[in-house]
Amino acid sequence: MKKRDLMGQMRQRIALQAKTITKSEGIPLENWTTVATVWAAVSDISGKEYFQAGALQSEVTTRIKIRYRTGITTSMRVLYGSRVFQILSVIDKDERHYVIELMCKEVIPSGG
Repeated sequence: MKKRDLMGQMRQRIALQAKTITKSEGIPLENWTTVATVWAAVSDISGKEYFQAGALQSEVTTRIKIRYRTGITTSMRVLYGSRVFQILSVIDKDERHYVIELMCKEVIPSGG
């Protein structure tokens, strides 16, 4: 695939977020801070439903392609509209420093 074709597929706007821990009255609070907002190609790869702890759970595996950038780790997450994705792996496609593929799992709240 040509570089120009790939960049044309990146039509969705996503936010890359990092977790920050703050303390309020000695109680740790987890917050997410947006570190970058970028164009991406978001495509769902697979989905499944299963029972866990007596409740129906959903899991969607999604590939998110963005332009190459440093600093992305699996401790971060992706926000796409109202959807939240946990980053499972960060792949430098073909080791060419041009495209990063983020393999993600969508975080779906119970009952959602």
